[in-house]
Amino acid sequence: MAEPLRLKAKSASPGIASGPAFLAEEPKAPSAAEQPDTAPASRAVGGYGALEKAIDISISELEHLADGADAESRDIIDFQIEVLRDPTIAEATGARLEADENVVFAWVATLDAYIGELEAADEEQMRARAVDILDIKNRVLGALAGTPIADFPPGSVFVGKDMEPSRFLAHDWSKGGGIALFAGSTAGHVALLARAKSVPMVIGTGRFSAADGDPVSVDGNAGAVILQAGSMLIPPLAPAQEPAGDTQTTGGELRTADGVPILLSININDPAEIDALDPATAGVGLMRSEFSITSVADAANEEQQLAIYRRVLEQAGDRPVTIRMLDIGGDKPLPGLEDLPALASGLRGIRLLLARPEIARVQARALLRAAVFGRLSVMLPMVTFPDEIDRMRDIFREEAEKLGRRALHHRMPPIGMMVEVPAAALMLDAFGAAAFFSFGTNDLTQYLAASARDDIDADADKAAPAVLRLLAQAVKLTAGKPVSICGDMAGNPHYLPGLLAAGLRHFSVAPARRPAIRSAIIGLNADGTKAAGE
Repeated sequence: MAEPLRLKAKSASPGIASGPAFLAEEPKAPSAAEQPDTAPASRAVGGYGALEKAIDISISELEHLADGADAESRDIIDFQIEVLRDPTIAEATGARLEADENVVFAWVATLDAYIGELEAADEEQMRARAVDILDIKNRVLGALAGTPIADFPPGSVFVGKDMEPSRFLAHDWSKGGGIALFAGSTAGHVALLARAKSVPMVIGTGRFSAADGDPVSVDGNAGAVILQAGSMLIPPLAPAQEPAGDTQTTGGELRTADGVPILLSININDPAEIDALDPATAGVGLMRSEFSITSVADAANEEQQLAIYRRVLEQAGDRPVTIRMLDIGGDKPLPGLEDLPALASGLRGIRLLLARPEIARVQARALLRAAVFGRLSVMLPMVTFPDEIDRMRDIFREEAEKLGRRALHHRMPPIGMMVEVPAAALMLDAFGAAAFFSFGTNDLTQYLAASARDDIDADADKAAPAVLRLLAQAVKLTAGKPVSICGDMAGNPHYLPGLLAAGLRHFSVAPARRPAIRSAIIGLNADGTKAAGE
């Protein structure tokens, strides 16, 4: 029988504790039914008054934590309250608001700048304060969104990169439990509190694999973490290491009647739909990330997005997952951004992300960090011109450098584009920076037929010949790069002969459409003609 894995760590507080693991960096992504009411978030993004109210709520919460606390705990809470009342924080946030930045992103950017300065400090004591500011940032975000930070089960072993002081103070340690941190500091406030309250704690374990609820033991005397058999230490990955752009795999491969291999992936809107991914499926050809973001507060929450993307990647295993960046704007407004001037001009997709880079940067960081958990590719929505890809790649590179300086594991994923604008489809050979292409036929059909969004279903059959001709021309311009189709046409057997004849060999469809498309493919030749005997 395999022996438990014992990882060397550094003791931050003596003692021995055992319990089920609570993975702080892998919260369960809520389903649509479990999503919190987003109305508070929508009301909270109106301006500085909303931020002042969220700060006041956070101060009240901290003061409540301080009631009956010991002197050391009170000192830590007083420090956080002092930062929340710091006029320089308010001035920096106010300046961003005056520059037409959304209140949530203005707060995030101001605090992230503060955190970055602390993490880059030479003295360990200063670096250890970064988690205190992260704590403040997240508490105020929770107040803006109306979703306060939840406690974790009593008796658990807290596992994560670091731990916020207020989270420690809000937890009931009388039922036991301990703390195991991938990073952390013996000079940090949580280590100080753990020693004062005799909570076993170790730091510097390095990132290791464990599932929520797995038995974990913390040996704060010897400086070690004991994991159940089968666990493993996750080796660090070189930052910003860009893999090849080929997103295809042999899993989920089937063949036409004349033996040509075809890949069949699925589209998902909700992380829960990953359950439809079975061994006969090539992977996720399109995850529409905007359906997991219900408000501007969600769009500003890097950790929440990371948790959603990580869940999808880990459930997909060794199969590829393509996540499309937020396709918001136009007919898909994001609650809390409706009144921004940028939306008045009809910005949507990548244009909105580039016009509002604070949104793109948060999502880019979450995707870069999620990429270490699986075979991730990132797809850009509504691309029209080649420089849009270049500018987004610059954002990814800049955020990767920042993550590297913070010693956060990340990987640069292949970045491709959704082909749904006719101007782009006609000029795909000019998009050399794209690692792959995926045709989105819904918008492509709408723009080719000059249809209103509500009329597209009625016009789809009439526009289909023009769409198929455009696809056939565009496929010839891809220069051998991976290409797929993920729009509604891909899931309709009626159009399959024309799509095969156009040269398409990778189809991504809604899970419910997969059986019908699979059956249709095996009855057709690669040129779209029916197999003999059909």
